[in-house]
Amino acid sequence: MMVLPTGLLTNERFRAREKKLKFFVGDDWAEAHHDVEVMDPAGRVLVKARLAEGIAGMARLHALLAEHAGAADPDADPDEVEVVVGTETDRGPWVAALVAAGYQVFAVNPLQAKEYRKRHAVSGAKSDAADAHVLADMVRTDSHQLRPVAGDSAQAEAIKVVTRMHKTLIWERTRTTQRLRHALREYFPAALEAFEDLDAADTLELLAKAPDPASAARLTITQISTALKRARRRNINDKAARIQAALRTEHLTQPAVITAAYAASARALVAVLVVLDEQVKTLQGQVADHFGRHPAAEIIVSQPGLGLILGARVLAEFGDDPHRYASAKARKNYAATSPITIASGKKKVALARYVHNDRLIDALMSQAFTALSASPGARAYYDKQRARGADHNPALRQLANRLVGILHGCLKTGTPYNETTAWPQHTETLAA
Repeated sequence: MMVLPTGLLTNERFRAREKKLKFFVGDDWAEAHHDVEVMDPAGRVLVKARLAEGIAGMARLHALLAEHAGAADPDADPDEVEVVVGTETDRGPWVAALVAAGYQVFAVNPLQAKEYRKRHAVSGAKSDAADAHVLADMVRTDSHQLRPVAGDSAQAEAIKVVTRMHKTLIWERTRTTQRLRHALREYFPAALEAFEDLDAADTLELLAKAPDPASAARLTITQISTALKRARRRNINDKAARIQAALRTEHLTQPAVITAAYAASARALVAVLVVLDEQVKTLQGQVADHFGRHPAAEIIVSQPGLGLILGARVLAEFGDDPHRYASAKARKNYAATSPITIASGKKKVALARYVHNDRLIDALMSQAFTALSASPGARAYYDKQRARGADHNPALRQLANRLVGILHGCLKTGTPYNETTAWPQHTETLAA
């Protein structure tokens, strides 16, 4: 009779676990279909199939798994069948359906899958079916090294949807503004001298009226002042006079036909910027509304440097699954604020993480910068890093890393931020 070490499963439970069926599924997804491969614990390929995206494909996947479970053990209880799925995305209706079915789903980073593929072949050959095989084998042998899809609430997922689109539109507005700036530099440099903010409401109104040098030079003080008033500017008379003078300054020009073409392009970019401004404001309200109803909102906005919008972004990218981060270190590693160490022989170097969530690190660095003026402890910590020789960005990243740890502690304990608790050493120094 087998004797189990103290603290392990009883014989009865151990035998039950031994009998449990387990299948590993690799799912290489495309827009219209999924290439899947089902593998047993020994690495034997049971079936390969291409499934259509949607309900029919999901039903077919369930049927394939049920068929092989029945073939392996006709008396198997469905609750005793464990299905582990590897795929390269963590969102969408298909992934949600896999999780809802009770499958354990791992979202494999495409870079990890790419490197793992070299274990099977070094030729560089690639196909959807081969990728499904790689993913199935990856979750079979290395699932303990992978991160399962988080069990975030529907509320957190909704916040992620609106915050990501809000930030995307802000990024798109910046890109469009740069395109407009580049176009004006080519044919209308006076506009760059006249208008400080190309995406400001008064600038867009005046450029829409006069997108070329000749029509801009004819703008009256009244027309300029009216646009400034609608944008609620101050010192309207002085600004209107300055803008008119800049627009009437002589500059090198392009031939009339080229100027007309540039003017048409600029007018189109102005129209896009107007729409982007409107939608950014609309989505900002949606972000605040969704985030304000989340149970963790109060704790998050209590952190220095985090308001409704930035706090919503942090929650959206971290998620709200209470079991996702086992420790503050795990949360810091996911945030990519903690450094990585490269050691070989006598050489040891700490570097910033190259692979990261762009949206999350952007939000955390913005929080750290704002916290410099909102938290004396954060400011003292940043100054300490600078005194050690760190440049601005590395010092700011270290502060962001510390703030992530503080946020983790607050969320774990369900307590709002407290300056004295967060920075005991720095608070005592400042008080002295």
